[in-house]
Amino acid sequence: MAGTASALPDELGLVASAHVRYIQSLDTRKDEYEYWLTEHLRLNGLYWGLTALYLLGRPDALPRDKTIDFVLSCQHENGGFGAAPGHDAHMLSTVSAVQILALIDAFDELEARGKGKAQVGKYIAGLQNRQTGTFAGDEWGEEDTRFLYGAFNALSLLGLLDLVDVGRAVDHIVSCANFDGGYGSGPGAESHAAQIFTCVAALAIADRKDLIDKARLGAWLSERQITGGGLNGRPEKKEDVCYSWWVLSSLEMIGKTDWIDKDSLIAFILRCQDPERGGISDRPGDMVDVWHTLFGITGLSLLGYEGLEPVDEVYCLPKSTIARVLGDERF
Repeated sequence: MAGTASALPDELGLVASAHVRYIQSLDTRKDEYEYWLTEHLRLNGLYWGLTALYLLGRPDALPRDKTIDFVLSCQHENGGFGAAPGHDAHMLSTVSAVQILALIDAFDELEARGKGKAQVGKYIAGLQNRQTGTFAGDEWGEEDTRFLYGAFNALSLLGLLDLVDVGRAVDHIVSCANFDGGYGSGPGAESHAAQIFTCVAALAIADRKDLIDKARLGAWLSERQITGGGLNGRPEKKEDVCYSWWVLSSLEMIGKTDWIDKDSLIAFILRCQDPERGGISDRPGDMVDVWHTLFGITGLSLLGYEGLEPVDEVYCLPKSTIARVLGDERF
C-alpha cells in the first residue's frame, strides 16, 4: 500500500498473520483486471505464495487437494507444465510445478494422475543444447542461465539429473563468469545478482563450487548493500527486497554472509511490509506483491529471523522439504 512507510514504527516486527491473509486472498480477486493480466505467472505465483506460507509455519493455509488439482491441470502430454491451463509448456512453469509437488509431498500424485516423473524429466532434458550445455526455456529456443539452473533444480528433485549432460552445462556456466567474479545470463553478459544465483546454485547442485572465485564474488555481492540497508542487483541501481534473496543466498553458498550488515538488511525488509493488509513490496511505500513477499521472507529466513522455518539457499524451499526429498543424496 503506497504511502505507509512513514507510518511504520521503528521497531516493526514481521506481521506474519497479515502476510498469511494476504497470500490467501490472492486467488479471490478474479473480478480484478490485474488477476487476468498476470495469468502467465499463475503457477509461479502459487509456488511463491505456498513457499512463503511454509516458511511462515502455515502449510495448512492453502488447500492441498486443490493445489494438486491445479498443478496437474497445467501439465501437457509432453510432460511440461504451462503457467495456467491452456498455456504453452515452459521451463519456468515446469520448475515451479516440481517445486510445489516436492513442497506438498505429492510426487505420488504426479505418477498416479499426471504424466509421471519420467515424462517431466524427458521434457526438461529435451531443452538442453547438447553442443553448448545450456538450456532453452521452451521449444522456441531462448537460452539463459535461469533455465539451466531451473533444469538442475527440478531434475535433481525428481532424481533424474543423469538425463542431462551435467559436465557440459558446468562448462557453460564457467564461460559466463566475468572478471569481477560474477556471472551473466550468457557468455560476455553483465554480472547480475539474480544470474549469479542461478549459476552458483547450479554449480552447487553439480557439486562444483570449487570453480567459483569466492573471494572476488563475495566482494562484488557485498558491495550490493547500499545506504539504508537494502541490496541492489548491480552497480548504480536502487535497492530491492528481492535481492535480499538473490544476493544473500549466493553469499550463503560461498560462506560470506558476514560480509554484509545483517541488522540493517533485516530492518530494510521489515520496512517494506504493509502491516495492515500484509505483503511485502520492493521498497518502502510501494505496492506489495507475492514475488517480493516470498523473497523478503526468504531473506529474513537466511538471516535467522525468529519464527521462520529455515530456507534452503540452493533450492528456495524449506530445508525440511529438501531433507525429505533428497535425504542422503544431497550434494
